[in-house]
Amino acid sequence: MSIVILGIDLGKNSCSVVGLDRAGTVVMRRRLRREGVIAFASKLPACIMAMEACCGAHHMGRSLAALGHEIRLMSPEYVRPYVKAQKNDDRDAEAIAEAATRPTMRFVELKSEEQLDVQTLHRVRDRLVGERTSLTNQIRSLLLERGHVAAQGHARLRQLLADLLDPGAGSLSPRMVFLLGDMRARWEGLDRRIAAFDAEFATMAKSDEGARRLTSIPGIGALNATALVAAVGNAATFTKGRDLAAWLGLVPRQATTEAPRDHKAGQSLSAQDVNPGRTSGHADLGQSGYSGRCLATRASRPHPS
Repeated sequence: MSIVILGIDLGKNSCSVVGLDRAGTVVMRRRLRREGVIAFASKLPACIMAMEACCGAHHMGRSLAALGHEIRLMSPEYVRPYVKAQKNDDRDAEAIAEAATRPTMRFVELKSEEQLDVQTLHRVRDRLVGERTSLTNQIRSLLLERGHVAAQGHARLRQLLADLLDPGAGSLSPRMVFLLGDMRARWEGLDRRIAAFDAEFATMAKSDEGARRLTSIPGIGALNATALVAAVGNAATFTKGRDLAAWLGLVPRQATTEAPRDHKAGQSLSAQDVNPGRTSGHADLGQSGYSGRCLATRASRPHPS
C-alpha cells in the first residue's frame, strides 16, 4: 500500500482518513481518533496530508508537518464540489484528498501558534466590545423608559449617568439608582479590559516588522495591522495584491455565468442603435446590432390591447 495523498476529515473526537495512491485510486479508508491520526502518520513515509481549514486544522497540520509530511489546507467551499453522492465523513475525506490533487487548487497557509494567539486576542476583544455595546444600549433603553434621553456617544452617556446617580438628584428610584450604579461599574470594568488589549496590540505593532510597516499606511492602526499580520501571515501566498484585496473582501463579489459580451450587448437603447434622423421615437430596425434585433422582434409582436 503506497499512499501519496492522505485526506483527513477532522472531527471533534474522531477523524475519517482516506489514502490515495499515485493513480488517484482509494487504497485505504479508516476512522481514527485525533491522537491516532498522528500515530498513524508517524508510520507513513513522507506524503501529502490534506485537510479542510477548520477549527483545529492548523494545530494538526503543525503536528503532521513535524513528522516530515507536506500539509495542504483548503477552504471547505473549494472541497464541497468534490463530494460524491450522499455526504458522510468517509466521502468528505475522499473529496479532500481528491481536491488536494488539483493543480489549480488554492491552499491556505499553515498558521503558527503565535498567529493563532494574536487572532484569539482579537476575538476576545471583539467579544468584550460586543458586551459593552449591549450593556450601554440597555442603559439607554432603561433611561429612555424613565424620560431621560441620552445623546449619542459614550462620553455623553457617562455624563448623564453621573448626573442621575448623584445623591442629590432624586430623579430615579432607589432601586434604579442601585441597578444603574452596578451597570456603570460593569461598564468601567469592560473599558479597562479593552484598554489593556489595546495596549498589548500597540506593543505588538511596534515590535513586529510587518505590523510596523502596515501602521505607516494612513488609516491603518495597531488593531488593523496586528489583525492583518495574524490572518495573512506570509503574504507571498498571494500572487498579486488584487488577490489579497479579493480575499479581504475589498472588491465586489462576482457571481455570474455569462460569457464576455460585446460592449453594446447590454445596452437596450443607445445612440448607436437609434437612427438619429427619426424623431418619432422608433429605432432603425434594419441594423444588425443586438438592440436592433430586439427592437425588431418587439415591433413584430401584436399589441396586447
